Amino acid sequence: MEYEIIKDGNFDYLEVGEGETLMLCHGLFGALSNFSDLIEKFRHTHKVVVPILPLFDLDILHTSVAGLEKHIAAFIEYKNYTNIHLLGNSLGGHVALVYILKHPERVKSLTLTGSSGLFENAMGDSYPKRGDYEYIKNKTAQTFYDPAMATPALVDEVFEITKNRIKVIKIIALAKSAIRHNLGEELNQIQQPTLLIWGNNDIVTPPFVAEEFKKLIPNSQLHFIDKCGHAPMMEVPAEFNIILEKFLGSLPK
Repeated sequence: MEYEIIKDGNFDYLEVGEGETLMLCHGLFGALSNFSDLIEKFRHTHKVVVPILPLFDLDILHTSVAGLEKHIAAFIEYKNYTNIHLLGNSLGGHVALVYILKHPERVKSLTLTGSSGLFENAMGDSYPKRGDYEYIKNKTAQTFYDPAMATPALVDEVFEITKNRIKVIKIIALAKSAIRHNLGEELNQIQQPTLLIWGNNDIVTPPFVAEEFKKLIPNSQLHFIDKCGHAPMMEVPAEFNIILEKFLGSLPK
């Protein structure tokens, strides 16, 4: 289903449905398509909000996890969202973690899937190689357990980004920022109920990363999904949605 992006002030975002706010934070190569099944399921029970992170619009000094968190914080303040169910994938999970540590009063629950913030296999300083379609195709396929998930349309989307020199510089800046910005010593401050949904075959943030999040976040539960890589909400949406629905349903109203 096609959704309309709302442009309001300095913010681009999707907002559909009614109910408690379920906010989805996408990753470095993320887009609405990453969350399409999730949006379609939960828009009937929640107000689903997807802020579009300004990955390539911040100046280079603020192209960082902290810079993205400031954007999200300003957006939430502008819209006055409260009691947020905050969900993040990959870099989006990292941004969500920094936000909840700074503004715990606005967040009701946290869900992380393939999140950075503790450890991630970096794409490397040479990534992404400009103009090398096969390289980009292989790297995109590594995100998933099933390489067929890296459809020509998805690979083309990533390839278009990597053809732009400034965007490549910013991707590398964000990847390096995520590695530097380790949250291991702060995660014990998170008191909200936290759901961890992880692919057993994630090679970007491997399963031991999920185990470490589980150990460090006090009120957390961990669900592994077999035959699944770095983006469970894309690769196994039905199973992902069942786990998320059960978790949200268990929380006090």
